[in-house]
Amino acid sequence: MRHSTSLLTALAIGTLIATAAASETELTVYTAVEAEDLTRYAETFNQSNPDIKINWVRDSTGIITAKLLAERDNPQADVVWGLAATSLLLLKSEGMLEPYAPVGVEELDVKFVDGDNPPAWVGMDAWVASVCYNTVEAEKAGLTPPTSWKDLTDPMYKDQVIMPNPNSSGTGFLDVSSWLQLFGEDGGWEYMDALHENIARYTHSGSKPCKLAAAGEIPIGISFAFRGAKSKADGAPLEIIVPSEGVGWDMEATAIVAGTANLEAAQKLVDFSVSKEANEMYNSGYAVVAYPGIAKPVEHFPEGLLDAMIENDFEFAANNRAAILKEWQSRYDGKSEAK
Repeated sequence: MRHSTSLLTALAIGTLIATAAASETELTVYTAVEAEDLTRYAETFNQSNPDIKINWVRDSTGIITAKLLAERDNPQADVVWGLAATSLLLLKSEGMLEPYAPVGVEELDVKFVDGDNPPAWVGMDAWVASVCYNTVEAEKAGLTPPTSWKDLTDPMYKDQVIMPNPNSSGTGFLDVSSWLQLFGEDGGWEYMDALHENIARYTHSGSKPCKLAAAGEIPIGISFAFRGAKSKADGAPLEIIVPSEGVGWDMEATAIVAGTANLEAAQKLVDFSVSKEANEMYNSGYAVVAYPGIAKPVEHFPEGLLDAMIENDFEFAANNRAAILKEWQSRYDGKSEAK
């Protein structure tokens, strides 16, 4: 009898485990969010949604965007989390997003929400371009700090600047699209021709130029302010410079991939992405978040950064993305690092 009871107990436990496993939904989520932040987002989401497992597929913005476009006819992702709004506008134009108004979306700043009803995407936070300047390495090289984008074309900075490749990096693309807006199409390409003379190489990551500057491998990295603030907080001898002409920016945003077989679970994740709790988490690294009244000052963010954000034309950036990237590659790709 004891053996029969033990067997029945074992079978019951096995059935419970099998039932729990069967009831768990797995979401494939494509993301360009910094890898170090993904675990805490998943853990917080799972506190209220323990039956949904997130399988992150993480890479830089350009690579994730290209992957989604390549999979247009056979989507592999359920949700896109934390991709540039300019990329999501492109995906929307291709009919690749499932419109959804998440619970609480009315609480967000309207500029962080797609204009359609229901919206095709919702914003999370904004990241802003800046220059990471290693004061120690710059002094060794006899450099003086730039104060503007055009200063970076000075011959004194030859081979002393690294920036992201816009084909791979959302940060790189926001730089290029913002220069075309600031200086005009002809003036923008003329500026990039001059800047190219001083570029040591182009990286395939938006954060890498600042990380390299922080590590002393290059005096100047064109990157984004969050990365610079984080590196400076860790003790790097960085000055985070806001160029006087203004700075480009983009927002991280989330959307459901059209055709997902896990729509209900995907909607729950997007509900979480717009929540007050999630926005408080975004604010640990970003000074600008979608939920008004949440943002607190981020240590080492440069003064005047928010005022320097340009009136970014997201439609221009999205509609001209392919042509801009093709032109950039034909002119400058020779200095890109190997993938």
